[in-house]
Amino acid sequence: MIPCAQVHSDKNLTRAVLDRYRCLPEVLEWSLSGALSSDEGFFQFGVGAICFGRSCHGTRKPDLRDGLYDTLGDVVQNAALKLPFDPTEVIDNLRLERYIAGTKGSFRDVLKKTYYQLRPFLSLSLRAQIQRFRARNWGKAVFPKWPVDTTVEDLCERLLLLSMEAQNVEKVPFVWFWPNGANGCVTITHDVEGEAGRAFCADLMDIDDSFQFKSSFQIVPESRYEVSPGFLENIRSRGFEVAVHDLNHDGQLYDNREEFLRRAKKINQYGVEWQAKGFRAGALYRNPDWFDALDFSYEMSMPNVAHLDPQSGGCCTVMPYFIKDILEIPVTTVQDYMLFHVVQNRSIDLWKAQVGAILKKNGLASFIVHPDYIMERETKTLYEDLLRYFRDLRSQTDIWVALPHEIDSWWRARSHMSVEPDGNSCRIVGEGAAIATLAYARNVGGKLVYELERNVVA
Repeated sequence: MIPCAQVHSDKNLTRAVLDRYRCLPEVLEWSLSGALSSDEGFFQFGVGAICFGRSCHGTRKPDLRDGLYDTLGDVVQNAALKLPFDPTEVIDNLRLERYIAGTKGSFRDVLKKTYYQLRPFLSLSLRAQIQRFRARNWGKAVFPKWPVDTTVEDLCERLLLLSMEAQNVEKVPFVWFWPNGANGCVTITHDVEGEAGRAFCADLMDIDDSFQFKSSFQIVPESRYEVSPGFLENIRSRGFEVAVHDLNHDGQLYDNREEFLRRAKKINQYGVEWQAKGFRAGALYRNPDWFDALDFSYEMSMPNVAHLDPQSGGCCTVMPYFIKDILEIPVTTVQDYMLFHVVQNRSIDLWKAQVGAILKKNGLASFIVHPDYIMERETKTLYEDLLRYFRDLRSQTDIWVALPHEIDSWWRARSHMSVEPDGNSCRIVGEGAAIATLAYARNVGGKLVYELERNVVA
């Protein structure tokens, strides 16, 4: 085990990885192997790990059309690891989608505005045709990786393993990712888009309850439908959660900074009035640099992979993470509307494949299922199949099915926990540590393996 002596390191270099593991800081003794470049771009850190940012060596490409320089060979493994890039900078660039070139003022913006002006008059079938045309090249995108991108997890694991090898450490104690040793987390959210969806909410709660699941309902405050105190109280009184969904869902929330601030003030007021801790923008539009104007504990608009969504990108992680003081709970699976009407896949096979990839990284499987789009018999049956799949999975494996506010509370508590020596072992300290699990990252034949008290998770 890593000794518990104090070792100095650059805290910014290690912040993102230390936040992930909540491990002893001295295992992450890092420095840069040179001066960072003035330009930024894409490069690799081993096979499959695409990075974006500055680096100390090699070249950085503006896009992914050509081969990328691999910086893994530039790592110097002395007792203190010397890295060819700043891991925190690169991970932030991925999670905040800074690798996406801006398209402000482009023809795409004009088309988006026109679409949302016409949307109330378009049938579901015609809307789906338009969106299929918009997303017609989605299958050609190579990054983020479809159907689940775990680049952030891959980078953190590779960096921790390199540190362990450099210091000749067999295992590193850390605070396990989920409470009570759960091997992953699942949360289901329902974005209520229109009057028909609002009318179906009570039936949808009945369906969720029949499988012993609770979920979160994201409600649009203005223009779409009536939001009465009784409607909100009925959701809360049944053990479900209420979150604020945009202001009026017109697709223009982030188009203009001044207008955004005006809307954010009203959105925050609804949050207080509804006692809502969370927010999600309509159609997953987002600008994380503006999130500090939102007075919420958590936000849920960042997709893991956004090939099918109106705004491209993806945060490349299957774990929650902080954007300043707000916790981002990313959307890590394809939305029901995109699955049924854009991809035109009427099965849950893709969802199951995504869950498998997410749980392999002990991550968060978060779903958006709209009441508006599962009212017909076929889609309602598919949603029931999904709940049945989770019910069986919960009986077979130790997953935590949680509401977003529960994830927020846990992740905030975990962010203040730490590991400290306790005789020949270690223990977790901090508020909420009673439900935390001490885990170990082991180097097993050059592969990182996570070990809990009762099982081993590769």
